[in-house]
Amino acid sequence: MVPVPERDLPVVLPEDLVPDGTGNPLAKDARFLQCTCPSCGKPARRETDTMDTFIDSCWYYMRYTCPDAATMVDARNDYWMPMDQYIGGIEHAILHLLYARFWTKVMRDLGLVKFDEPFTNLLTQGMVLNETYYREDASGKKHWYNPAEVDLKTDERGRPVGATLIADGQPVVIGGVEKMSKSKNNGIDPQALIDQYGADTARLFVMFAAPPEQQLEWSGSGVEGASRFLRRVWNYGFANAAAVRDGAGAAPTADDADLRREIHGVLKQANYDYQRIQYNTVVSATMKMLNALDDAKGASPAARRECLGILLRVLYPVVPHITQGLWDALGYTAEFGDLLDAPWPQVDEGALVRSEIELVLQVNGKVRGSITVPADADRAAIEATAAGSDIVAKFAEGAKPKKIVVVPGRLVNVVL
Repeated sequence: MVPVPERDLPVVLPEDLVPDGTGNPLAKDARFLQCTCPSCGKPARRETDTMDTFIDSCWYYMRYTCPDAATMVDARNDYWMPMDQYIGGIEHAILHLLYARFWTKVMRDLGLVKFDEPFTNLLTQGMVLNETYYREDASGKKHWYNPAEVDLKTDERGRPVGATLIADGQPVVIGGVEKMSKSKNNGIDPQALIDQYGADTARLFVMFAAPPEQQLEWSGSGVEGASRFLRRVWNYGFANAAAVRDGAGAAPTADDADLRREIHGVLKQANYDYQRIQYNTVVSATMKMLNALDDAKGASPAARRECLGILLRVLYPVVPHITQGLWDALGYTAEFGDLLDAPWPQVDEGALVRSEIELVLQVNGKVRGSITVPADADRAAIEATAAGSDIVAKFAEGAKPKKIVVVPGRLVNVVL
C-alpha cells in the first residue's frame, strides 16, 4: 500500500480504541477506516491489520511482573527480568523467541527497559511423537484416527502387523510415528491418563522417557512402567512405616555405611543432573535409591528414615502428590514441615569415604573373582593380598607368581 500523506491521517484518540471482544476496533472506526487514495484520489479503505499478534506475545510476560503499571512496564520489571530460563519448542526459534528479542530491543530504545536480551538461558525442548493411523476416502483424502480408537496387533516380538478401528473392526493404515498434532489426530488426552493412573504417573513418564532436549516417543508400556515404580515407592514407604517413624532422632550405625554411601553418592549425581536440566537421569537416580533401600534388609530405622527422606525430596519436583502423601504419613512433616518448604538434602561427604575397596582379580588375564583391601592400601599390600588369595592358590598349584600387575582402584592381574 502506498504510504498515506500525514495530512490525510485522522485524529483517533487511544481512549476511543478500546477492544470489546467483537474484533479490531480500528475496523469499526470510520475516522480511520475511510480515506482517500493518495494515487488516484478515489475513496479508499485503510489496512486495519496493523500489528501481528506476535507483537503482543513478544512482551506480555513482562507485563506479568507489573500488571497494574500505568505504562507498558514499570521499575518492578527490572527486578524480574531478564528471565533466567526460556523453554520452548523448536518452532519458537523463529517466532516467539526471535520476535521477543527484537521487541525487547525496541522497548530498550524507547527507554522502557534497561536490558538488551530478555532471556538468559535457552532450552529447546524435543517434540513428543506418537503412532498415526488413517483411512483414505474415494478422493484420496486421509481421515486420521486417534491411537485410542485403534486396536493394534503385534507379532510375538512386539512388532506391529496390523490395526483395526475399534468402532467397526475394519482395517486402518499404520501411518508411522509422527509429531503429536491436531492434523494427525495422534495426541494423548492427559485427563485420560490422570483418570487411569494419576497425574504423578503422567509427569514421571514424560520426565523419564527422554532428556528434555530430545524427541520423546510416546509409549503405553512406558506409562505402565512409571506407574509400577510409583507403586513400589508407595509400598516401600508403608511396609517400613514403623521403622521410619522409629528412626526419628536416632543416628545411623556402622552397619549402615554401605547403604548411606550408595544413597549419598546417588544424591550427589542427582544434584548435578538437576543443575544441568537432565530430569530423566534424576528419575533414574531415585530408582537406584529405591533399589538400594530394598536391598538393605538389615538397615537401622535411622538409616531408613534418612535415606527414604532423601529419596522423597529428590523425587518431589517430579511427582509432588505421592511424595507429599508419604512425607505426611511417615512423620517427616512434624520434623521438617511441608515437603515444599523442607530443606534440600545435603550430601554427606563423610558417608562417601570407603574404608575398604573391592578389586577385580585376574589370573593370567582372565577374571577369576575379586579381593577386598583397605582403601589406603599401597601396591605392596595389594600384591600380597592377591598372591595369598585362595583363588590364586587354586590356579597356581604351588607355583609362585611370575608377575603381579596392579591397576589402582580397578583390578589386579596375577601372572603365573
